[in-house]
Amino acid sequence: MDDKNDLMEKLVSLSKRRGFVFPSSEIYGGFSAVYDYGPLGAELANNIKAAWWKEMVHEREEIVGLDSSIFMSPKIWEASGHVSGFSDPLTECKVCHTRSRVDHLLEEIDVFADEKMSEDEINKLLDDNKGKVKCPKCGNSDFTPSKSFNLLVKSNLGNFTGDTDADPVYLRGETCQGIYVNYKNVLDSMHVKIPFGIAQIGKAFRNEVTARQFIFRTREFEQMEMQYFVHPDEAISFFKIWKERRMDYYKKLGINMENLRWHEHENLVFYAKAAFDIEYKYPFGWKELEGVHARGDYDLTQHCKHSGQKLEYVDQVKGEKFTPHIVETSVGVGRTMLMVMADAYTEEEVGDDTRVVMKFAKHLAPIKIAVLPLSKKDELIEPARKIFNSLSGTWHTDFDATQSIGKRYRRQDEIGTPYCITVDFDTLEDGAVTVRDRDTMAQERIKIEELIKYFEEKLG
Repeated sequence: MDDKNDLMEKLVSLSKRRGFVFPSSEIYGGFSAVYDYGPLGAELANNIKAAWWKEMVHEREEIVGLDSSIFMSPKIWEASGHVSGFSDPLTECKVCHTRSRVDHLLEEIDVFADEKMSEDEINKLLDDNKGKVKCPKCGNSDFTPSKSFNLLVKSNLGNFTGDTDADPVYLRGETCQGIYVNYKNVLDSMHVKIPFGIAQIGKAFRNEVTARQFIFRTREFEQMEMQYFVHPDEAISFFKIWKERRMDYYKKLGINMENLRWHEHENLVFYAKAAFDIEYKYPFGWKELEGVHARGDYDLTQHCKHSGQKLEYVDQVKGEKFTPHIVETSVGVGRTMLMVMADAYTEEEVGDDTRVVMKFAKHLAPIKIAVLPLSKKDELIEPARKIFNSLSGTWHTDFDATQSIGKRYRRQDEIGTPYCITVDFDTLEDGAVTVRDRDTMAQERIKIEELIKYFEEKLG
């Protein structure tokens, strides 16, 4: 087993064992490409979303938030091109009938298939590499020709015919369309002026042919997107600004910058002016984490055309009317969470033992402080509970009284808790506790009445 696959297996195992990520519907045998976030995973995901929202909305005067609906008029998806062009190239193994994405099969042999290639171009690549491309299940190389498979998930919402092909409604395939169709509402209600942005965090759904790599690619996922509306003449300059801002953001998350890089799109879609991906070096290789795109005016123009509504911007000062261009930043919660976990995972030799520790940035750690009474005796439990109650209103705090203190330290290390407080029998005499640092394992004695000030300095 190579180191990359070894790390991935360790992350998957830790995620289930410690309550970060569970397979969906596991007691019924699971449900492919869908995952549930456990108690610690929900906390970590919420902290990631809060950090993004703070960065994109709370700290920027010109960006406002939005929460648009998952169900929208199907006309929106027709206007955006998703009904006719939102598809993946699908092939089937003739031996075991496993269905796979052709671009993923080609990727395994280092052949690049661009998402904008036609069906004929994809099939030529498949034919040119016949014999090299292998079925991921049975290893054979006999495949059906590639066919386009639409990724939109259909629903029967409001449809009582029993036929989802008649007047279909879709679960949204991306969150940004909810921003575009609310552009005018935000413009009218919030009195924003160009340049301004609309940010959103929300679920999206795609009927992926082959979802893979744990929570990296799933059929139900959550996006964090911001659409920045600018004057056409300033689109590229703002695109460069947002490229720099978004890469700087990952420094704040405590990510090792050697594991991040830029990848420029070689073949742009017809309406795009520029497109770059921030890639992270996941355990399975360099993959897209976030996209930063200069989308031109295509989105608003399409919705203007299909809805009949005017979506122009009027500059009252300059007496100018124009359709704004859009700079987009888009990143997945699951991909961010997997990056954060992979980057934090550390194994250290401590004496004859190996310590597993998740060195999360403190503001992302699911639990900030753990209170550990040395004994289950009431004389220690009672003061430990008082300490817990004094801290838990400000920081997410755990109370752990089971097993030996050493095992409890290891357990808190493995879930990334920055600080552990040990309440021992000396506490009854000196009114102080031992505070242990996750990363250094250094311990210091702190008076109980000084704990809040201490953690305000350490955690903010």
